[in-house]
Amino acid sequence: MKANRIQVFEYTSLFIDNDYKGVMFQKQHYKALIKLNEFHKGKYFNILHNGIGFKQFVGVIQIDELIIEILPKIDNAKGTKNQWQNVLIEMLRVTKKLKVQKVGEADVKKQQIHLLDIYFEWFLNEVQLLIRQGLIKQYYKQTGNVKSLKGRLEFAGQIKKNLVHKERFWTTHQIYDKDHLIHQVLSQAMFIIEMLSKGTYLHSRCKTAWFDFPEVKKISATEHTFLNIPKYRKTMPYDTALAIARLIILNYAPNVSSGSERMFALLFDMNSLWEEYVTIRLKQAAINFSGVTVQGQSSKSFWNGISIRPDIVVSIEKLSQQFIIDAKWKHVGRGNASMDDLRQMYVYNDYWNSNRAVLLYPGIDSVPPDFIAFSSLPGKTSHHFCGIGQINIFSKDNVLDEMVGARLLQWFDIG
Repeated sequence: MKANRIQVFEYTSLFIDNDYKGVMFQKQHYKALIKLNEFHKGKYFNILHNGIGFKQFVGVIQIDELIIEILPKIDNAKGTKNQWQNVLIEMLRVTKKLKVQKVGEADVKKQQIHLLDIYFEWFLNEVQLLIRQGLIKQYYKQTGNVKSLKGRLEFAGQIKKNLVHKERFWTTHQIYDKDHLIHQVLSQAMFIIEMLSKGTYLHSRCKTAWFDFPEVKKISATEHTFLNIPKYRKTMPYDTALAIARLIILNYAPNVSSGSERMFALLFDMNSLWEEYVTIRLKQAAINFSGVTVQGQSSKSFWNGISIRPDIVVSIEKLSQQFIIDAKWKHVGRGNASMDDLRQMYVYNDYWNSNRAVLLYPGIDSVPPDFIAFSSLPGKTSHHFCGIGQINIFSKDNVLDEMVGARLLQWFDIG
């Protein structure tokens, strides 16, 4: 059955039995989201009376045949939900959380594309590439009955299992074939995709991959399973497929579903995604300037083992200066920074020997920061300044502007 889709923006709500362009949000969906939220200690949603209030997390949730896509949006900014979907996809692409050549490529020949489609297709492409290159074999140990003695005879098992059947041997022996942990993990991820993609073009693609994939033992992989996967030269081509398989398996949540429902949740904190996106765009722009470096999440010891860590530090060699940027994905009026944010920026300035710090917000217009000095004690001059800056993230074509990093660097007069 083909999945139905509801698209919503962050910080909006869904209510039971409401019709969202022909798709109903029902009570079983509401209960499943409550269980998911409880499992993650309430961080994803606000639970309302007969409804769910979304927070800063964006991405996609599938509950049986219903897909809920949560999209980012800047307050007061125009644009369709498909345009904001492209914003999310492009940010995930730039931060290497998603692999697409360009935002629009997935929409050709396919309508109603959503984030899960893109991740699932990426995984299946990686699996088919591995099949074409040749799947590796590995040694692994197996304990069981064999008809001829090989490996180590397990005396306790031999007495227990083969007291009557003298022609059998209960041994632990090595096997060299394709039924090993890596392929078992990939198989589990394909099984999840097959269940969640019924009625879509991906279902037949998954069946094709199964046809060429070896039959392996079924497992239920956990976080611990991925820590035990061996890594060496021959497994390097599997790195991308395993990374996506990890994401698929660990975000598939039958254990928090109600009844027989199948649920998959792939959610990203928009604040963290915005911070990463800005950092990468700044690093790309800094290549064109001599003596300019950009660091993300650089930490220093603060007090009693506690560290402080600004989002972004821009170092400009010719000015012998470092500037602090704290990226926040929310709308803010000019001059309306919170007291906690201002205290934080003052400390960052002090510890990184910086005299200018910027609280950076996305906006529909670019407003460079007006750097204002922090007040100083009588008889002393303050060398600490902070400003609120808003950057328009879009180009003239109403897509994410690749040059946003270069426009940000202009705020610091790097020449």
